[in-house]
Amino acid sequence: MIKSGLTIVADENMPALEPLFGHLGSLVRLPGRSMTPDDLKQADILLVRSVTQVGEALLRDSQVKFVGTATIGTDHIDQAWLQQAGIAFASAPGCNADAVVDYVLSVCFHLAREQTFDLRDRTFGVVGEGNVGGRLVQRLRAMGVQVLVCDPPKAREQAVDVVVESTVNSSLDSVERVDLPTLLAQADIISLHTPLTHDGEDPTWHLLGADQLAVLRTGTILINTARGPIIDNQALLQVARQRCDLTLILDVWEQEPVVDPELAALCRIATPHIAGYSLDGKIRGSWMLYQALGQWLEREPEITLQSVLPPAAFNQVVLGQGADTLPLMQLLYDPHRDDRALRATLHLRPDERVKAFDHLRKSYPERREFATLSLSGDISSAQRRELSAVGFRL
Repeated sequence: MIKSGLTIVADENMPALEPLFGHLGSLVRLPGRSMTPDDLKQADILLVRSVTQVGEALLRDSQVKFVGTATIGTDHIDQAWLQQAGIAFASAPGCNADAVVDYVLSVCFHLAREQTFDLRDRTFGVVGEGNVGGRLVQRLRAMGVQVLVCDPPKAREQAVDVVVESTVNSSLDSVERVDLPTLLAQADIISLHTPLTHDGEDPTWHLLGADQLAVLRTGTILINTARGPIIDNQALLQVARQRCDLTLILDVWEQEPVVDPELAALCRIATPHIAGYSLDGKIRGSWMLYQALGQWLEREPEITLQSVLPPAAFNQVVLGQGADTLPLMQLLYDPHRDDRALRATLHLRPDERVKAFDHLRKSYPERREFATLSLSGDISSAQRRELSAVGFRL
């Protein structure tokens, strides 16, 4: 039986903690990266983000009975140990998927302008077709972009039951599914969206090593917003030193929160693991944990997402004919802002860079998703299709 007055320890960077969890008991906010076993001895509930490693070392002396992570990824959670210890677990799959897709499309539109190409003239490779990758594929295809998808587990699922898959995900039926070597050799733009796994049939740790990076086409744009170790960063550094034709967009880093200054210097855009850091995504993650905790406590959820999600301060634009998509994106998000902020820390000592990296994430300015902006006016049908595909409301 769970006591009525719970002690809830939560990462201080999680938003909407008070309205979602304050009524359940005592709420303690702590820095996620520096939580210790002593911090959790009296805790009943632990709510974290990706910077907290949760397992036996952290929880063996605690009375924690429920762990929630307000993130898509779960590689920082020892789920096997939690299950063995009888500790319930919940994550927030898909909470910030749209924010990550907004980020990827933003950098692609910026690069298209800088390098004078049209996305519809490029082949886009998506590695991993889960919550993020799947939504990216949907938006790209709606824009008329040719897409290659590599996702071996999903390909096997489709082979088992093609009928069910085509019913559930009919918009993706005509996507060309290929293996990783084919995608790496044929795609002009490659975006990684896999979880980080070390074991199983399809481990993703160092999925892209020296051999895989060697086959990238001339002028390839490589984007990683998933987990840093999916790419062997030392191999990537060696390749980047030798090939000035590659364009690197890195939001995640293998030794995070330590960022290799030389590798960052060779990136066109380098950001501090904030691709999914929209206010909408972060609050959605907290709310999803509120729902999961309520289910575990056998309490009917009473708080809606809209009640804790503030209205966007900038939510409507009236357009004339010939409206340009990139400036509209920049109204809500400019990746170069985050790039400049990270680069300003790269001259610091390693210990200072770690603090600066976490500070950039903790003090991240409010950012809203494309879907919060409503567009109207005299818009051509072609432009309407593109703006809708990008994610704006019309």
